[in-house]
This record gives sequence, structure tokens and C-alpha cells, in this order.
Amino acid sequence: MSLGHNGGPSLEPGEGWRRHAWARARRELLPTLPVEVVRLRVKRAAALGLDYRSYASVRAATGHDLIGFLFSSNALRLLRPGDAMPQERCAKLASLVARRVAAVHPPLDPERVRVSAPIDVTGRAPGLSEGWRATGDRLRAMLDGPADRFLVVGDTALERDWAEAARAAGFMEAERYFGG
Repeated sequence: MSLGHNGGPSLEPGEGWRRHAWARARRELLPTLPVEVVRLRVKRAAALGLDYRSYASVRAATGHDLIGFLFSSNALRLLRPGDAMPQERCAKLASLVARRVAAVHPPLDPERVRVSAPIDVTGRAPGLSEGWRATGDRLRAMLDGPADRFLVVGDTALERDWAEAARAAGFMEAERYFGG
């Protein structure tokens, strides 16, 4: 096979048959889930506040179910001391059947955020001057389980990088998660 070749069917004569065989082989590799398993996963996605497609893609990528979320204080719309989380976001968090962790940016106090919102655990968000390893270590220290079972929900490119630094299950923009 030459460099850059994806292993798909060639375009030489007989290409139609090879394309058919290739597509069939790919289909057979994908698991066919029993309808009851799909129903349970749809129900679990709803309990996590996710649409099924997002839940299924995270589950397929990690091989695990999600056990929680790591929210940035930006995603919670907590930017300055005295800010209150929007009611619809607060209601969604309160209804979650999962761990709720918040990484709080200065000048906010993590403890005040924890007692004022439906959050289980809070901690100081990594600063801009922290390196990649320190960022990942700080975020993982907030989680009470394997990082690849937590989805990061944030607003900024910096927070998107948290998912990779912490080796989390993935990243979702706050507007998408909260339905904005």
C-alpha cells in the first residue's frame, strides 16, 4: 500500500463490486445493538442532559459511560462575584443524574460557587501561566473518578484544551449543552 492510501477500494476495473464489498465489510464491523440496549442508552442520555447522538459518540470514543461533567464558571455564566447562574442552567444542573464539577476562574471563590449552585465539587480553574501537565493535574484532582468518564463543558478555546490536558471524554460548548 502506498503512502496516503486509506486502504479503501481501488478505482481500477471492477470498482463497483469492490466498493460494494468494502461497504458491506464496514457495515458488518459496526455492532448492532439490541433495541432494549438502545432504549436504555436513550434514557441515560436524557438523564445526563445530552441528545442521544452526542452521548453515543462520546460513549463510542471512550468505551465508557459518562459519570459526570466538568463545567467552567464561564459555561455556568458566573463571571464576576455576585453573579447568579441563569435559572434555566441551574434547573438543568439540578436535574442531572451525574457528578457536577466546576472549575472556577478568578476572581470568583470556588466555595461560594459550590454553595450557591447545584454543583458537587469546585476547584480553582487552571491559570494561563500553568503548563499542560499542571493544567491536566489540576483538573483531574477535582474529579472523583476516571477523567475519561467526564465531559468538559465550556465556552472558550482555553477550556476546550482542558479536555485534552485532563484526558477527559471530550468537550462540548456550553451553548450546545444548555440548549442556547
